[in-house]
Amino acid sequence: MFTRGINFKNFKIRGKNFSKINQKLLNILHQENQIFASLKKNYKSSYTKNFIRKYKKYSNFRIIGMGGSILGTQTIYNFLNNKIKKNFDFIDNIQVSRKQVLKKNITNVVISKSGNTLETIINSNLYIKRKDKNIFLTENKDNQLYLLANKLKAEVIHHNNFIGGRYSVLSEVGMLPAELMGLKSSSFRQFNSLVKNKNFINKLFFNVKATLDLIHKKKFNSIIINYDPKSESLFKWYQQLVAESLGKNGKGLLPIISNMPKDNHSVMQLYLDGFKNNFFTFFYVKEKGSEKLNNTNLLADQKFLKNKNLVNILYTQKKATEKIFSRKNIPFRSFEIKERNEKTLGELFCFFILETILIGKSLKLNPYNQPAVELIKEETSRILKN
Repeated sequence: MFTRGINFKNFKIRGKNFSKINQKLLNILHQENQIFASLKKNYKSSYTKNFIRKYKKYSNFRIIGMGGSILGTQTIYNFLNNKIKKNFDFIDNIQVSRKQVLKKNITNVVISKSGNTLETIINSNLYIKRKDKNIFLTENKDNQLYLLANKLKAEVIHHNNFIGGRYSVLSEVGMLPAELMGLKSSSFRQFNSLVKNKNFINKLFFNVKATLDLIHKKKFNSIIINYDPKSESLFKWYQQLVAESLGKNGKGLLPIISNMPKDNHSVMQLYLDGFKNNFFTFFYVKEKGSEKLNNTNLLADQKFLKNKNLVNILYTQKKATEKIFSRKNIPFRSFEIKERNEKTLGELFCFFILETILIGKSLKLNPYNQPAVELIKEETSRILKN
């Protein structure tokens, strides 16, 4: 365990002494950093409490964005859906055949740091209607979405230009929508307490160093064995965070989401007996009020299922799979989430952001840019203009 709401079991790496790089990691953690600042309790958001109160009475919201501008908000909405009473729809891709979405009394929240994200501009054009209320979250300069916001006489919230999309979940980008959902932004920001928690820091550092060791052994596929459907968005956010931050200069990790128990009947055979360039993250959330099986429909040879609920069964499958992985010496770590709330999700965001930055710095990479992606944006723009 590294916090009250999360049980964490680290990788088992035998015969390794990682003590030499502890100080290096600690130095990075205490550097001045805008991203770290957004994880802290005293981060000053560019919106006010009065702004949130103004929109408190509205129930139907549409979030329009791409990648890091929207994935964190989707994570919050899906992971904490049992606490949220409002309706949120997410437009996060170009869809040639548009899906039916919320139609009446819509408040659009359009998010793009640069304000020039092509897909977000296109979706704003398609989805924003005359009677909608609109909030634009972008850099405070004359970009395309800022100009559109002014044309629509929309509210404009300043996007901190020092915090890139995939790291922005605890800044205005994720916390403004979270506040509109009725959640408390202060409950997500757990950096201050976590960095004072020696157990957390030790486990974080060991996890980073074990991952570097796995990379050295040419294990590049980071596969998430996910037992919680409400956390799929979390790992889509994690997938972008890791791939975009570390995938450069011929290096990187490929995060792959594997949803259980469905994938026991497809790719698990490969995980157990196939090529060996994978390492794994088990992820499980203990749900309350899980549905029980109907005992009257159980046959005699299925009596071991009597009085079992779905949480019991999923957890048993997880433990059984971990035992087989251990027996086969397949490297894995394991998260068991005991409490589904803002604090726990904030701790997960913080852990994965710190982990990614520390791995990037240790690999001598810049974890904050994405130069190759910019090439596609530039080429797309060139072709469309011709």
